[in-house]
Amino acid sequence: MTESILPAGTTEIRVGGDDGYVVAVGSGLLDSLPAVLGPRVAKVLIVHAPTLGARANDLRALLADAGLEALIAEVPDAEGAKRVEVAAFCWQIMGQSDFTRTDAVIGLGGGAVTDLAGFVAATWLRGVPYVAVPTSVLGMVDASVGGKTGINTNEGKNLVGAFFAPRAVIADLDLVRTLPRNEILTGFAEIVKAGFIAVPEILDIIEADVARVTDPTTPEFRRVVELAIALKAEVVSDDFTEQGRREILNYGHTLGHAIEHAERYQWRHGAAVSVGMVFAAELARLTGHLDDATVDRHRAILDSLDLPTTYGLGRWQGLLAAMRRDKKARAGMLRFIILDGVGKPTILEGPEDHLLFTAYQEVGV
Repeated sequence: MTESILPAGTTEIRVGGDDGYVVAVGSGLLDSLPAVLGPRVAKVLIVHAPTLGARANDLRALLADAGLEALIAEVPDAEGAKRVEVAAFCWQIMGQSDFTRTDAVIGLGGGAVTDLAGFVAATWLRGVPYVAVPTSVLGMVDASVGGKTGINTNEGKNLVGAFFAPRAVIADLDLVRTLPRNEILTGFAEIVKAGFIAVPEILDIIEADVARVTDPTTPEFRRVVELAIALKAEVVSDDFTEQGRREILNYGHTLGHAIEHAERYQWRHGAAVSVGMVFAAELARLTGHLDDATVDRHRAILDSLDLPTTYGLGRWQGLLAAMRRDKKARAGMLRFIILDGVGKPTILEGPEDHLLFTAYQEVGV
């Protein structure tokens, strides 16, 4: 993909590696989709959430005008999309429409939809072209970037999946400007995560004016989105399959995923990760890695974004069991990303259960 096919003012953040691609950030980017897909694509499956039916139909018309046959698969909202039955529904449409390896899938929606659509593309004929069009803050800064695709099982989140690079990610800021405020705020958990693990500028911008930074029409909003994407792009370029440095992106996710599982995915991902980051900060403090001020800064920033920092104290045993099943564990040994300071992530491996429970008491209510 070259600059000539994208509107002026678009920021292009390159994800490197063997299958490099561009994350395009800007406004009015959807018109570029036919060019992004390329001349060999004849059919496209648009996988979308229920609330985006009108947008999906507009996109189908746009692709039809460019000579492409576009089919639509409406899937459940949020984590309800990430089930094998939903993936099978998409595969059925593709099979009945004679999709070949030169045809493509577009994921139009939040992080759950792009995770599903990417997984469908990765598994159909062992891989067909895929373009992510995230429509949520979380999807733009996290789920659609990095090539992780997957679905959930009854045993846990994202336990079935594949690493599969998209052809491109189209982060059109126009798509998030009409989101409810609570949807914008929940996406900010991943932006805050990027700030704590590597990009302190993000934290400074949030603390300077939380109202402006959470307004999708402001330069501050675009700046923190681009910073978070750039960090993830840099990390996954070095470690596409999470064999090393990419693990830092799991900050707050070990407990966060356990909370999502405990809540049967009725909690938003960002809300669960918010609690998970406070837990990780408390664990770092208990083990002598992190000072009081930085732990307090976690709570202050997340509170300013109306994100939760506590969870039920009586849920601990179930959460611990879920964490042991998490894909980040190694032979049953828990691994946590913690901080030695802002921008200084490290791995804590195999902490004792009593230490984990002591840290959890600081977030339990």
